[in-house]
Amino acid sequence: MKVLVCGKGGSGKSTLTALLAKEMARKGYNVLVVDSDESNFGLHRQLGVEKPEDFMNYLGGKKALGEKMRQAFQKGESPEVFGDKWKIFDIPEAYTEENGKIKLMAVGKIHDFGEGCACPMGALAKHLLKNIETTSEDLVLVDTEAGIEHFGRGVEEGCDLILMVLDPSYESIRLSGKIGELAEKAGKPCYFVLNRVDIIGKQVMIESIGEARVLAAVPMDAEVFKAGLSGEELEVMLPEIESIADFLVSGTGA
Repeated sequence: MKVLVCGKGGSGKSTLTALLAKEMARKGYNVLVVDSDESNFGLHRQLGVEKPEDFMNYLGGKKALGEKMRQAFQKGESPEVFGDKWKIFDIPEAYTEENGKIKLMAVGKIHDFGEGCACPMGALAKHLLKNIETTSEDLVLVDTEAGIEHFGRGVEEGCDLILMVLDPSYESIRLSGKIGELAEKAGKPCYFVLNRVDIIGKQVMIESIGEARVLAAVPMDAEVFKAGLSGEELEVMLPEIESIADFLVSGTGA
């Protein structure tokens, strides 16, 4: 299964991705975490690994891929990025970092002033996810950039299920409606995870978005907060995260 994690900036997408990756690995799954957020430089610390080299370099770098895409578009063609289908273990080791049953790869990052837009990274994420084939023992978790640009790039095409993370804010509630609409148009099931909520926040948010597709309401946790603030590996086990993992294992959402 391939699961895309999205939401507004600061909602806790990376934290949820890391916690869920850890829980699924404990359940025996081979977990591939795909960091497709070009401005996130902390996910690797939450997973307890070093920062992986940008996978875009495997294909010659951002400039080379951008030129390949441009030439294909001028011909009215779709750029051929990969040849054969890949399993998780086919991904070149030079572009992954591992911690037990968890692999982390980063599509690409913005490193320099004035280097241009991140469009080639979005295109690569789309082709990568469509190219990866999973078995019943595999899980791919995709940590996306903030907002909904990844929908415009079609990154969701290669995923089976969408998880939106909402923090207790009006912006998250409004965004949930748009993401639900876009997910429906993409033909992908979409579920919500309420993050850092208390009893009142949970009640207000469920009244606004409905309860049917809410998988869990994760409360503020001091250990998670401390680890995130100091850039330490997340070693926290939460019953709400276990509940989401059980849902994914059941396969009822895809």
